[in-house]
Amino acid sequence: MERTPVYFAVRLSLIALSFVGVWALFFLLGNSWWQLGTAVAMAAVFGQVGLVSHELAHLQILSKRAPSVALGRIVGNLGIGLGYGWWQDKHTRHHANPNHEELDPDVGAELLVWSEGQAEAARGLPAFLGRYQAFLFYPLLLLEGINLHVGSVRALFRRSTKQRALEGVLLGAHFVLYLGAVFTVLDPLLAVAFIAVQQGLFGVYLGCIFAPNHKGMPTLKKGEKLDFLRKQVLTSRNVRGGWFTDIALGGLNYQIEHHLFPNMPTPNLGRAQVIVREYCAEIGVPYHETGFVRSHVEALTHMHKVGAPLRERHRQAA
Repeated sequence: MERTPVYFAVRLSLIALSFVGVWALFFLLGNSWWQLGTAVAMAAVFGQVGLVSHELAHLQILSKRAPSVALGRIVGNLGIGLGYGWWQDKHTRHHANPNHEELDPDVGAELLVWSEGQAEAARGLPAFLGRYQAFLFYPLLLLEGINLHVGSVRALFRRSTKQRALEGVLLGAHFVLYLGAVFTVLDPLLAVAFIAVQQGLFGVYLGCIFAPNHKGMPTLKKGEKLDFLRKQVLTSRNVRGGWFTDIALGGLNYQIEHHLFPNMPTPNLGRAQVIVREYCAEIGVPYHETGFVRSHVEALTHMHKVGAPLRERHRQAA
């Protein structure tokens, strides 16, 4: 549980250099269709910056909350246009009740359905999309970057959002600088293409980081209660891999350990895994771990299965 200052000093320095470097490349290339390659690189860098924001929210980097929040707003709001306060509130509720259909905002049936119960109750757009949501999942992730921006801006109009003025100024600065740079350097058509590629792949990258963690794992309903250990372990999935997986997924491939010890610094999660896995085996709690591709297959298979009531309803109505 101890802080790892050397690790984070190196990690944050490399990400900061990558962020500056990708923008420097953008300005050096100028008005060229090669900029679509820059857009791909920038999507990856934005994803890594988002992971830093996540680590700051969990107090993994700094032990004190005030500087963590301040840096989180700079990294999130100003850096990538992600409202830190809005996302932190949403993510805190997820950690408190992962995969709970009423309490976890990540499994609400707002657009897709995550259980057969949600499918049976679905109407409107979730009912329409839910029929073939497994096939639509990745295309919809292309819109996730924009969705996060929209959610961040909408949160500014809620009184429950803390430091709304500061968050709004930083978000506004990000959008002005980002759009100003893109439309100043690039022709309008190329600018739109650049934004579509960069924001689309940014959303896909974030989706591929977070979706394997819980999608396809058991969901909980109102009245169902589990102790803390089982609530976190049974609803989470770990993703096996080497050093590249650890970097690409920001340590969230150790999702079970992260949920049990959310303040634990990222580089220590792999060390904790040995202890947690052995303890779960000792007390008979299922501990689920699989490869990266298999994790997505399991999530998509589950999504298609729970959409069955919607497909049946559509066939009966036809």
